[in-house]
Amino acid sequence: QVQLVESGGGTVQAGGSLRLSCAASGRTFSSYAMGWFRQAPGKEREIVTRITWNGYSSWYASFVTGRFTISRDNTKNTLYLQMNALKPEDTAVYYCAASSGPYYNTSTYVYWGQGTQVTVSS
Repeated sequence: QVQLVESGGGTVQAGGSLRLSCAASGRTFSSYAMGWFRQAPGKEREIVTRITWNGYSSWYASFVTGRFTISRDNTKNTLYLQMNALKPEDTAVYYCAASSGPYYNTSTYVYWGQGTQVTVSS
């Protein structure tokens, strides 16, 4: 299995930017599709974006399209999420996750990090 550790969260004003990182260890990072999820207080966890094992394909939820960018560096075993034009509604705990199956199947994301808090003030 793979172990995941997120970093880069914090507090930022609306319109600002943050870059999250997810460092992987354990089994070969490059063999996993990866995703970023988030969970706001009182809400269910939702997928934000995902990327194939080789980085060639990605998908974004409509509420972040054009603002967030997912990327990965398989030589550094690290996943990234560049978040621009942040909004107060982006406030949540952000989790990275690794998929054991098809990257488009949310239920296959079975390895999770501990999460990093992102707070966007208005």
